[in-house]
Amino acid sequence: MNKKHKLAGLQKRKAIAGYMFISPFIIGFLVFMVKPFFQSLYMSFCEVQLGSSLFKPVWQGLVNYKFAFTVDPEYNRLLVEEISRMMIYSLAIMVFSFFVALILNQNFKGRALVRAVFFLPVILSSGVILGLESNNQLMATLAQQVELSAENVSITDALENILMTAGVGTRAFETVFEIIDNIYDVAIASGIQIIIYLSGLQTIPKSMYEAAQIEGCTKWESLWKITFPMISSLFLVNWIYTVIDFCMRSDNGVIEKIQEVMIDQMNYGLASAMSWIYFVIVLAFVGITSGLISKGVYYYE
Repeated sequence: MNKKHKLAGLQKRKAIAGYMFISPFIIGFLVFMVKPFFQSLYMSFCEVQLGSSLFKPVWQGLVNYKFAFTVDPEYNRLLVEEISRMMIYSLAIMVFSFFVALILNQNFKGRALVRAVFFLPVILSSGVILGLESNNQLMATLAQQVELSAENVSITDALENILMTAGVGTRAFETVFEIIDNIYDVAIASGIQIIIYLSGLQTIPKSMYEAAQIEGCTKWESLWKITFPMISSLFLVNWIYTVIDFCMRSDNGVIEKIQEVMIDQMNYGLASAMSWIYFVIVLAFVGITSGLISKGVYYYE
């Protein structure tokens, strides 16, 4: 009875610590985000009349939603393209970050330097690096020189041509080659995931691997029987973070379309409707995939 009481007290203290940890976000959301959240929802059903001193939403029902789905020539295509790209790149980021975390968890010379290389994008995630990358003329010139020095030779293009000639070039191969060509973007987006995986790997007792080795388990069997189950809950956390992070990228076609409608066309109602459509689709995707992943999650004390 005493042991159960202690366990209950420990769980309660953990819950309190967790709520204290997320309380700044909750308070910030309630103070700064709730009102704009519902204003955006209301505007999606309105035609917003703008003037020098005029901002008047006029209710018109589902007109904006119908226009987005049935009239706008680009929105449906962009939705399909970005959701497909989100699934492919999210999976690539999950796999890449997991195996990098496995490597960084090993003992080797220069491990601190290698970790710093992968964690640097996280530390400098204020947008400075992205600004340099997209707007700096020096960076653009260097990129052009690299392309010229390569004399238009691409290993992935050559391999793709070989597979196409052999009759095995499919959409799956094209997707893999596209990810390989954009491995820089995958690595840049994997910093937080690597940190989370690495923190989970470091909590696994070495004695478990030693016991498995004594029992005759191979490294591959230990990976599937020990490593995966012990950090399975982190797969769910990283998946949700990766999907949401991808949906907020600056090169997202749907976001660019919404910004064009809102800023260039000054159509706040239609932009709000497009935003809510995208939000609901992503939310549904996260909910369905998280439910599927959670079925394989192993929780332990």
